[in-house]
Amino acid sequence: MDIFGRCRSYTESREARAARLYPYFTPFEGQDATVAQTGDGDILMCGSNNYLGLTSHPQVKAAAQAAIEAYGSSRTGSRLLNGNTPLHEELEHELAEFLGMPAALVFPTGYQANVGVIASLLSRHDEVILDREAHASAYDGCGMSRAKTRRFAHNDMADLERQLAAGPSDAGRLVVVDGVYSMAGDLCPLNEVVRLCRQYGARLLVDDAHGIGVLADGRGTSAHFGVTDQVDLVTVTFSKSLASIGGAVLGPEDVIEYLRHHARSLIFSASAPPANLAAAYAALRILRAEPWLCRQAVENASYVRRELTALGYDPIPSETPIVSVRLDGVQQTLLAWRSLLDRGVYVNAVVPPAASPRLRASFATTHTSEQLKRVVAAFAEVRDLMHLEDR
Repeated sequence: MDIFGRCRSYTESREARAARLYPYFTPFEGQDATVAQTGDGDILMCGSNNYLGLTSHPQVKAAAQAAIEAYGSSRTGSRLLNGNTPLHEELEHELAEFLGMPAALVFPTGYQANVGVIASLLSRHDEVILDREAHASAYDGCGMSRAKTRRFAHNDMADLERQLAAGPSDAGRLVVVDGVYSMAGDLCPLNEVVRLCRQYGARLLVDDAHGIGVLADGRGTSAHFGVTDQVDLVTVTFSKSLASIGGAVLGPEDVIEYLRHHARSLIFSASAPPANLAAAYAALRILRAEPWLCRQAVENASYVRRELTALGYDPIPSETPIVSVRLDGVQQTLLAWRSLLDRGVYVNAVVPPAASPRLRASFATTHTSEQLKRVVAAFAEVRDLMHLEDR
């Protein structure tokens, strides 16, 4: 059987393009913090994870440019060999200090951080228990580790306890959760997760990609719940609030040293480009100096969420810049997405298997009140056009 057969039978994307309902791979020609340029003109960007609006900050751009002058465009090798720089180590120190963790290790991406940590720490003799809505990178790390994998219902502490109680007492166990779940913006009840992990002798990994730079003046979900000293490992990404690309894991020094020499996604991958590290470092310094940026992003999203509720939409409650609006079915979601885009507002159309059908918007510190009102007005027009008030 030809393995290309399944490729030839895949027609959904072409059909969606033909119907102008294809929501992926839009070619953006340029973008500041809130406005993006496409072939059809400028659009209001409400689908980015640029929560603090720092990708266009002069200090962030200057730091990236200076790093290229100092180090070139790439280190052309892994950190293990020729790819390490002082930028890596300075950023690790700053991250650990800011987040209140003993040590940090920088990876080329957040995805690689999760994969590397889980696959390196677990073996087929161990067990991993993760939230059903944990990020795909956590699931991929579980598969690579060959550990026995259990899933518990999303944010269901009773189910998590059942899974912990059912496991063998002599196996090494790791619980994996997101601090903030990206599709809905809901928080993991970390205080309860910590309690259960301690009760059943399990280690805890928190993927805080959407928590850092947002909650607790940017220190993340663990700080928000006051349990930083009780969380074993935290992974973060630089591709959201820190205005770059890359990732890191934070935890005990001996664990970080082990991962430094055993995480295959670090050892066998080229180092993150110096410009990316410098941009993330500059963004982190701005965040530390201006924590009001985090609060403003959340306030902007809260305003939109309230207005959409008044219009009859059903946004999922959240304490983050993520505004997730549930809709009825894939077709309705794609039509609503297209209608908003035709009105110059870009949000993300989310369909299975990523999550149940919804529009996912996200808002930055730098969205102005006029821009937020424009978003609400566009949603009002789409509601009337599609009769969404009859849901």
